[in-house]
Amino acid sequence: MKSFFRMTYPYILWIGIFIVAPMLMILLYAVTRSGNSTLTFQFTLDNFAKFFSDPDFMKVLWTSLRIAFITTVFCILIGYPAALFIANLSERTQTLMVLLLTLPMWINMLLKTYAWRGILMNFDMESEVKVFIGMVYDFLPYMIIQIHTAIAKLDRELLTASYDLGANKWQSFLKVTLPLSVPGIISGITLVFLPAVSSFVIPKLLGGGNYVLIGNLIEKYFLVAGDWNFGSAISLIMALIIIGSMWLTKKIDRNAEEE
Repeated sequence: MKSFFRMTYPYILWIGIFIVAPMLMILLYAVTRSGNSTLTFQFTLDNFAKFFSDPDFMKVLWTSLRIAFITTVFCILIGYPAALFIANLSERTQTLMVLLLTLPMWINMLLKTYAWRGILMNFDMESEVKVFIGMVYDFLPYMIIQIHTAIAKLDRELLTASYDLGANKWQSFLKVTLPLSVPGIISGITLVFLPAVSSFVIPKLLGGGNYVLIGNLIEKYFLVAGDWNFGSAISLIMALIIIGSMWLTKKIDRNAEEE
């Protein structure tokens, strides 16, 4: 047991350097004033008060949550039928389809977004619609793969039993396939909603620079305004929202597995 625990040391070190330490730095910047020296810190909550008291910042936060929610809904509506179709194919064809589905994921998101920018610039549509298209395209494979994995693991004898008991295909889907694929849907929601709510590349490129989400706001205060304290406060707020979303989806997933 001790030898096994020693094997985790490199991973613990990695987590400490690249996750824990940056988060502690963000927390420190978020609760201090700008212009502090390394020896004296002036702690304050003004950065958080500034964010929640400004209606423009709250509007950006609401827009980010709304965009991420709608993107997730579209990914479910498109991804579930696609995953169900793939899961009903032969194993060899399923492997090929999953490979074709993951191929675009090997391409850098920035390159794909620039490609969509070149395509959509020829169409007269709202910036928000362009952002939706870019987000659904980038995050849809994550939803399909998670749902397909859940459906592919289903015991086919359960469907046979439902048919033997007099259920038709639609009833078998509602009573067997859909409930047992809920964990896959929950995992897909996690993989789509969380990156969508904090995305900044897609809104920046497809939104024409006039469509600002919370990720763009964080980038602006870190790289343009140079206000790391306020940028860290916004980042910490987003981190808490993401952690809360993960906790909620985990709880729903656990309840679904128990049922």
